[in-house]
Amino acid sequence: MLRPRRHRPRTYGYARVSAKDQNLARQMDALRSFPVDERMIFADKASGKDFNRPAYRELMDQMRAGDVLVIKSIDRLGRNYDEILEQWRLITKQMGCFIVVLDMPLLDTRTTRGDLTGAFISDIVLQLLSYVAQVERENIKQRQAEGIAAAKARGVRFGRPPKQRPDNYGEVCRHVSSGALSKRAAAKKLEVSVATLNKWMVEDSKE
Repeated sequence: MLRPRRHRPRTYGYARVSAKDQNLARQMDALRSFPVDERMIFADKASGKDFNRPAYRELMDQMRAGDVLVIKSIDRLGRNYDEILEQWRLITKQMGCFIVVLDMPLLDTRTTRGDLTGAFISDIVLQLLSYVAQVERENIKQRQAEGIAAAKARGVRFGRPPKQRPDNYGEVCRHVSSGALSKRAAAKKLEVSVATLNKWMVEDSKE
């Protein structure tokens, strides 16, 4: 009886930059030095907002249990820590593969330190990084909200500047009030939308 062929573990590399004019050279050099065979390196020039990237999807299709994925830094995998955690679990738990992050030796799921496995340590480090990233996002939002509130208190206005009334606005409004012009015709004459004309007329009625 023929025995099924055992999969021989392979080492893959993944590199990513956000824009087409950015250079992958530093990441490629680091991956080759690991070493990763250049033929086994997948690279994307795409945003890290999600994992819907052609080279990354192809890499996931290629990898099998026991394979190793090497990346230079965790942000090359993605920029959203919640999604990074999800992918990390997919690769290490569901697919049974290993991950090595070159810039952060603690993120190496292959190793064993004393009685602790690299996978366990990596999970803790990733959870900590995710927490720090979440706190920073909340701090940024709070600082932005405080900055906006302070600016509004100083009289700074946000958004588009209000549209100025044309010189013939008063005359056109009188024709609307007398029934000589419909609002649609008046708005067309003023080169604005009917909604803008209504807004102006409501504002004028309150003065």
